[in-house]
Amino acid sequence: MKQLTTKEMQGLFHVYMEKLAYMRDPKGLYEPIEYVLAIGGKRIRPLLLLLAYNLYKEDVEAVFSQAAALETYHNFTLLHDDLMDKADKRRGKPTVHKRWNENTAILSGDAMIILAYQFLMKDCPTQYVKPVMEVFSQTALEVCEGQQWDMEFEHRNDVSVDEYIEMIRLKTSVLLAGSLKIGAILGGASEEDARKLYDFGIQIGLAFQLQDDYLDVYGDPKVFGKNIGGDILCNKKTFMLITAFEQADAGTRTELMHWITAGDYMPEQKIAAVTAIYNKEKIGELCQKKIEDYYGQGMRLLEQVQVPQENKRHLLDFVVGLMHRNL
Repeated sequence: MKQLTTKEMQGLFHVYMEKLAYMRDPKGLYEPIEYVLAIGGKRIRPLLLLLAYNLYKEDVEAVFSQAAALETYHNFTLLHDDLMDKADKRRGKPTVHKRWNENTAILSGDAMIILAYQFLMKDCPTQYVKPVMEVFSQTALEVCEGQQWDMEFEHRNDVSVDEYIEMIRLKTSVLLAGSLKIGAILGGASEEDARKLYDFGIQIGLAFQLQDDYLDVYGDPKVFGKNIGGDILCNKKTFMLITAFEQADAGTRTELMHWITAGDYMPEQKIAAVTAIYNKEKIGELCQKKIEDYYGQGMRLLEQVQVPQENKRHLLDFVVGLMHRNL
C-alpha cells in the first residue's frame, strides 16, 4: 500500500488549511479565527488522524476536512485557555483577547466549535457519521472536564498524583486519542483496532504531558523553545511538584511550601531552590520513569494493531519524533 511520508502529508494539509475560506461577514467574528489558525503550530492532532487513516487507506486527502475539524477545535481550546489564563502571547503573537477583546475571544471561540462540527460532517461517509460524531463529542466534553479540574487544582494544595494524571488524561490525552480513533474509523478499521489506537493515544498523551513537566525544569531553553522554570514560578500543580510534596520529609515540605507561598522573591532564586529540592528527592528520575512506562505501554498497544508493520512506520516515526522533540 502506498503511503505518504509525514512531511508530504504536512505539506498537503498545510495547503488545504490555507485555502479554507473562513472570511465572511461579519469580519469581526471571522478575522480572529483566521488569525488563530494562521499562527500555525505543529498540527499534531490532524496529523495523527491522517496517519491513523493511512494505516488502512491511501487517499488521505479524502479526510482533510475531518483533520481540519480537529485543528479548528484544538485552536479553539487554546483561544479560550489564553483568555482564562489571561495570557498575553501565543506562539510569540498577541492572543485574541489582547489583539481584539475578551468578548470577541469568547464569541469567535464559540464559532470555532461550530465550524469544527461542520468540517467533521463534510463529505463524511454516511456509515461513519454516528461513530465519528460520538467520539468527537465525547472527546470535546472530556477536554472541558480536564480544563475544569486544572482550574480547581490551582486553589488546592492536596492534589494527588492520581488526580493529576486523570486531569492531563482529560485535558491533553483524549484529544490525541480521539484524533487517532476518528482516523481509524474513517479508514475502516475494526472496532478492536480503533480502540487500541485510542488507548495508544492516551498513553502517548500522558507521556507527552509528563515530558513537558520534566522539560520545564530540566530542558535546554534553546531547544525547548521557552524559558525553563515557568511552572515553578506560577506554582503550577505538575507531576514534579505534587510528587515532591508526597516524597519529601516534613522539613523539606515546609521549605517547598515557603517558596509556593512566598510573595517577594527573585525568580531565578525560586527556580534554583525548588529545583534543588527536586534534585534531592530525585523527582526528575521518577518523572522520567513514569514517562518511559506510559510510552512503553503505548508502543505495546500499537504493536497489537492488526495492520502490516510497514504500514505503521510513519506513525511510529512521528510519535518517536514527538517524544524526542526537546530532549
